[in-house]
Amino acid sequence: MDRMSGTGDETSGEFPANPEDQEGPEGQEGQEGPGGAEGPELPEYAERVLAVAELIPEGRVMTYGDVAEWLEEGGPRQVGRVMALYGGAVPWWRVVRADGRLLPGSELRALAHYRDEGTPLRTAPHAADDHIPRLDMRRARWDGRRD
Repeated sequence: MDRMSGTGDETSGEFPANPEDQEGPEGQEGQEGPGGAEGPELPEYAERVLAVAELIPEGRVMTYGDVAEWLEEGGPRQVGRVMALYGGAVPWWRVVRADGRLLPGSELRALAHYRDEGTPLRTAPHAADDHIPRLDMRRARWDGRRD
């Protein structure tokens, strides 16, 4: 799998520096990364983050912090940054916010994946303006062990 295809354009404002505010990997599948197919290699840390994302089973999720803890390196913001820049070539919807809210800007695409995979969801709170469900983190969270 060519992980470089998930790269976004930092200068366009498509991916803010703060992963909590990121717009997500909208439209990234199938895009060529910087430098084309023969572009630069991914940073080692990014390779490791993406490898963990690929391990997460269908219907399960890990938080940005869970991935950092699994790797014993970095933190939630570093993992979020990697996912924002390079995550389009892996199941990005399985690396999530700890509060279970769907990735801003990619809610509907993520929701379609969650429904296809049978990921546990909770109904949206009545106060929510968007009425978009949240992940049921208690049931959906994966601890990294084979099920």
